[in-house]
Amino acid sequence: MEVIDSSLIDWSRAQFALTAMYHWIFVPLTLGLGVVMAVMETIYYRTRDVFWRETAKFWMKLFAINFAMGIATGLILEFQFGTNWSNYSWFVGDIFGAPLAIEGMVAFFMESTFVAVMYFGWNKVSKRAHLTATWMTSLGATLSALWILVANAWMQYPVGMHFNPETVRNEMADFWTVALSPVAIMKFSHAVSSCWLLGTIFVVGVSCWYLIKGRHERFALSSIKVAAIIGLLATAIVSYTGHKSASQVAQHQPMKLAAAEGYYHGEHGAGLVAVGMLRPNASWDNLDEGDSGFHWKVEIPSLLSILATHDPQAFIPGIKDILAGGYELPDGGKALSAQQMMQRGKLAIDALRDFRLAMEAADQPAMTDARARLDSNFKYFGYGYLRSPSDLVPPVPLVFYAFRVMVIATAAFAFILLIFLMLGARVTRSRPLLWAGMATVPLVYLASQAGWVVSEVGRQPWAIQGILPNTAAVSKLDVSSVQITFFIFLTLFTLMLIAEICIMKKSIQKGPSV
Repeated sequence: MEVIDSSLIDWSRAQFALTAMYHWIFVPLTLGLGVVMAVMETIYYRTRDVFWRETAKFWMKLFAINFAMGIATGLILEFQFGTNWSNYSWFVGDIFGAPLAIEGMVAFFMESTFVAVMYFGWNKVSKRAHLTATWMTSLGATLSALWILVANAWMQYPVGMHFNPETVRNEMADFWTVALSPVAIMKFSHAVSSCWLLGTIFVVGVSCWYLIKGRHERFALSSIKVAAIIGLLATAIVSYTGHKSASQVAQHQPMKLAAAEGYYHGEHGAGLVAVGMLRPNASWDNLDEGDSGFHWKVEIPSLLSILATHDPQAFIPGIKDILAGGYELPDGGKALSAQQMMQRGKLAIDALRDFRLAMEAADQPAMTDARARLDSNFKYFGYGYLRSPSDLVPPVPLVFYAFRVMVIATAAFAFILLIFLMLGARVTRSRPLLWAGMATVPLVYLASQAGWVVSEVGRQPWAIQGILPNTAAVSKLDVSSVQITFFIFLTLFTLMLIAEICIMKKSIQKGPSV
């Protein structure tokens, strides 16, 4: 087995993470503002009050600025599958490429077409046609996210495919199994509702600034009311889908769940750590039985077992249990150890090699035998590329703290939005609350990024869960070329972000025409 330079993997991952995180600065605001402006224009359509038209037009202007910036980072992100992760693209391109193609051909063109009507069509088309264009723009942006998230969900939970040893590629067997997998549905619902929440927090923050400055009071209060209602609805969806996603993670990615909870030792009736501080030197291989690895923690008894399995006494494996194996699975079987899975993965890789050799020799019996061995062990194919069981353990502190930032911040957003909604116009009397509303804007971006840290860092070392690790997915590139392009992208994306902030700041300072 060829040994891949670890620095190449690290730099390739860093470059992809950089692009993805910058891209996700723009995407959630696009989706969130899309819903807000569509609701506001709907109010205008029903009331014929010019105030609501101008309110919707202001948020559309900020939407358009952000929409333009998000396109560039998204294109670069997709290109990197071919440049930095060409082995991945070859191995699963028949499956992964389909959602991306639909996203490009249908959703992207749909939103690009209607955004022109929405932005330039005032007084050129009927009110109903313009309202339709606005909703279709928002829907198109959401559909773009749908197909990207379907592709990502498949990486977390690969279904609807079969492996073809003749081409050494995974091929799609059932498109709808891929598109409508439970993981895809929950990931889409969770991610999009979190975007709605981010957009509404942004609207509230900007409106609070106007109230602090004593400007556009009716505009600000009306925007806060609409945003708070949408935001509270989004928070409820985020909470529900987050719970359902956690149950799926417990079933399909137990290592991610263990890392998110800082859970080294499994137990029945596992408690949920509300807050806590991990010891920096704690690791799965240096903790004795009974040592949790925490300096301190506040734990809610049995809640993790309930959330993961709906059974308060269910066993939740910790990191050491997952590596050692032997615990009972929900289907009644016994979990294999990491070493056993690695051995079976090597059997699958050897069987693939034997199949290819037999195919070249036109030895049909040998091909049949090798194919049978490959099929029986393919579930563990990716484990054969791992060097040691420790490769399966993601960076626990990063995942643990990111998870708590996401959850605690979301609860704080719900609380603040509820207060704003209850106070109504009286919110103008509380400058501390207005400053708190402004402060939630950077916090919601931090929470949004933290959610993706949990999702993506928590599933390492896998490019495709259980089937393809990063070591086998990366392109064979010179490390220096990846390093150079990393800093080029860092500079480019930072300049784009600064440009967006400056343009938005100027538009916000100018204010709405009401």
